[in-house]
Parts: sequence; structure tokens; C-alpha cells
Amino acid sequence: MNQRPSSPKDRPSRSGLFIRRQKRLLRPLLGLAMMAALGGGAWFAVQVPAVQDRILPLRDRLLGTAALRITNIRIEGAQLTDEAAIRQALGVRVGDPVLSFNVLRARAKLNTLPFIDHVAVSRHLSGEIEVQIVERPPYAVWQHQGQFMLIDRQGQRVPDQGSSSKDATAFTRLPLVVGDGANEAAATLIDLLAQEPEVKSRVTAAVRVSNRRWNLTLRDGATVLLPEGEEEPAIHRLAKLDATTRLLDRPVLLIDMRLPDRLTIRERPTPAPTPADTAPPTGGTTPAAHPQPAAPDTTRHPQTENAQHD
Repeated sequence: MNQRPSSPKDRPSRSGLFIRRQKRLLRPLLGLAMMAALGGGAWFAVQVPAVQDRILPLRDRLLGTAALRITNIRIEGAQLTDEAAIRQALGVRVGDPVLSFNVLRARAKLNTLPFIDHVAVSRHLSGEIEVQIVERPPYAVWQHQGQFMLIDRQGQRVPDQGSSSKDATAFTRLPLVVGDGANEAAATLIDLLAQEPEVKSRVTAAVRVSNRRWNLTLRDGATVLLPEGEEEPAIHRLAKLDATTRLLDRPVLLIDMRLPDRLTIRERPTPAPTPADTAPPTGGTTPAAHPQPAAPDTTRHPQTENAQHD
């Protein structure tokens, strides 16, 4: 019996022929795609801290080598940042598994610490953790509305670290500026005072007046009134006067330099002598007697007595 030749409708399409021919290749590719998807999901899951806490001990037991331990933590560039705060942010100690150290998480925590501008953290299989810190150091202390805060050169607040010893050093050594707007104008004044070290050494605070000009408070309590917008010539003039007349060593209460052609100086009043200064000595040779004034006449005169009653 002769077979009937197949009709054109029974022929597969070109795409069908291609799929049939490539089926052996597509199956391995699909398998690889599934494996990549599973690997990517596992990698993202490992980044979750809770998952890391569970798998790190298992990984450490599988590795089980003492050579992959942290042997040294090297910190560079930390002048104001407290080292204990840095190590706490790193979250590891010498002897911990080096592969359990998360560089990204440590860097993120370090960047939140006060005084730090940016930081670089690297991990080496030799067991060394290296931390390079670039700080944003404070430039002055700003007293504003009864509170003291560290500020940088641009006048922005630099958070402190509570009661650390380095914070205390910064507060005692940095210039003090007081008042509204003093933080933004501090850099210009401090740079001018740096040009006259003798004057700067006597200044304990700079007070911003109406956000227009400065008053300098000196170490002995005297006040120097600087002119608005003419701080530089006034500070140089004050330095010259001190060099020639020792003005800042005198018992001065106020130095008004607001007028360019006039200098007003108010000295401290001379204290009155105390009774102890005028009392005669109690021991030793008796000093020569001085003539005493005659005793007043106590005799009443009629005219004087009548005048007292009028």
C-alpha cells in the first residue's frame, strides 16, 4: 500500500525546526541561568547581618586555619578621633577571623564618627586591617545661646565625642568666638590675629557685636573695641602700640579703636587704701610721733547753736 505524501500543512515551521535543532543547547543554558539566579539570591542573602551571624561560625569551622586571623589593626590619620571609637566602629579585634571582617560596613560606621571627613578601609589576607582617616578638624569654639560647639573653618558645626580627652583639648586650645554670626566670620578674624602673635596670645574671646564688628576680650579682663570692617589695620595698630608703650601690660579696662583718628583708653580705677595699709606697725621701733591737729573747740556759741536749729 502506497503511503500518501505529507501535505504542506504537516511540515513544521522554521522556528519549530530551529527549536528542535537547538534543544540540546538550550537545556544547559537554562540550567546555567537557574544556577546564576540561585547564586545571586544567595549572595544577597549573605549580605543580611542576621544571615551573616548564622553562617560565619560555620564558615570559620570549615576554613579552620589560624593563618586567616587578624594579626594587626593599623590606624593612620586620627589626630582628634578617639581610637577606642574607631575600634568599636570596626567591630573586630586581633585574633578574629579576617574573612569575617566586613569592609563596607566598617567604612559606613567610621564615616559617621565626629571629626572624620572620609575614610579608607582595606583588608589583607596577611591578617592586617588598614584604616586611613582624613579628618575635618575644628577651627574654633562657638558660644551661641549659652551652648559651646566646635566649628570648622567654614563655620559649620563639627560634632564632638562627648567627654573624651581629645574633645577637652580642642575646647581649651581653640579660639573662642561668641554671638550671632560669629561662626561664619571667625576665620577672617582668627587669620588676622595670627599675624600678630603677641596680641593673639592675650585674646581669650572674640565677641561679635550685632553681626557687624568685633570686641576682643583680653586675658586680664580688658576689652578692645575694633572698628567695623577695619579689623586688620586696627589689630596691626594695637600691636605697634603694645610694642612701643606696653599698652596691654597697663591696668587698662577698655581700648576703643572704633574711630580711625582717635584712640580712647579707660584705665582701671586705683583701689582705695585699706585700714590695714594705714595701721601703725605693732612691733619694732616706735616711729617718731607726728604733731597732732588741735582738738576742736567744743564750746558752743549762741550764734552757732541758733544757726543749727534754723
